[in-house]
Amino acid sequence: MGRFPVVIYAPSFSASSFENADLCEYLASHGYVVIAAPDMGATTRYMTMNLEGANTQARDISFLIGYAQTLPNTEMSEVAVAGFSWGGLSNVMAAARDKRIAALVSLDGSARYFPKLVKETEDVHPEEMILPWLFFTQGNIPLEGLKVGLGACDAPNVLDAWTHGDLVTLEMLGMTHQEFSSMMQRNEEIWKSGFPEAKKADYEREDGYISYSWVARYTLQFLNAYLKHDAAAMEYLKRQPAENGVPKHFMSVDFRASKGTPLSLEAFRAALGRKGFDHASEIYAEMHKQKADFKLDEMEVNLWGYALMDENHLPEATELFKLSVQMYSESFNVYDSLGEAYMKAGQKELAIEYYKKSLEKNPTNLNAIAMLKKLESGQVTTK
Repeated sequence: MGRFPVVIYAPSFSASSFENADLCEYLASHGYVVIAAPDMGATTRYMTMNLEGANTQARDISFLIGYAQTLPNTEMSEVAVAGFSWGGLSNVMAAARDKRIAALVSLDGSARYFPKLVKETEDVHPEEMILPWLFFTQGNIPLEGLKVGLGACDAPNVLDAWTHGDLVTLEMLGMTHQEFSSMMQRNEEIWKSGFPEAKKADYEREDGYISYSWVARYTLQFLNAYLKHDAAAMEYLKRQPAENGVPKHFMSVDFRASKGTPLSLEAFRAALGRKGFDHASEIYAEMHKQKADFKLDEMEVNLWGYALMDENHLPEATELFKLSVQMYSESFNVYDSLGEAYMKAGQKELAIEYYKKSLEKNPTNLNAIAMLKKLESGQVTTK
């Protein structure tokens, strides 16, 4: 049957899990496992418009990713979170904390309108995040409107700060906020009572249906590009809308490529989570290229490696220790750590080699002396 990439759908404020059933079904029909849950507050069924509420939905997103891991047909190295409105704020918070998330989609997401909440988290730093992000906006929102009650000018703009991950911004020129939800598209009461005042210019209901269909198409192409690594889909995103068959006056597209990996240990961790620990040297080289004197802290990397070994992630720890040897070739301790990793992996000859290199750097390294004695006498049992 095979395995399929995962899309978690995060609904809007207090909304049901099926508010965008059409989009979710469309993605599922094209080879994605799509999972959603209703948007609920920390202590009540209803969401609260504050940091506690957004954090609650972010935790729910991670819970659903954990649930996806229990399914037999999910490819957990390829996970995206799509969110509408409030869900397009919580998904950014979740992605900052959950390294399993590899891509984001926001349907007129609240991250654009509530940057103050993003700032208040203290642990969500858009300027350091490296995920690709597809961001749809409704058309024609004047700056004056952004200042009223939304906090949009009280903190740095989240989209402007998103420079280390590809950002694809689509302005849906005729869409109102409600039209990003297929269930709202189907609710005639909304359009009888509110649409005449909310509509953009002379766009009508029929234009909303067409626009929604292009939201679905672009979402699929984005996920194909970044989760299925489809080169044709990537080219689709970079073309002008008319080249993809979009009617005139429906959307504008801006593709802003990332500026590379930001220079921090946290960004390095995130990059490893996306690309795999076997790319550690490559990722470090890219960061070092940006700034020649950049180095990861030796002790922090060493402690991280031992934590991975304690959690039975020996291959990942070994890759980190190999990188430490590359970065700190004059340090006896990095050779000692790599020797221990090889010993635990049952690679006796490599373990002896690196313990000896540690002793070359520090002949008084008592641990290396003791381990070599055990290895060479056969006292250490290897696999």
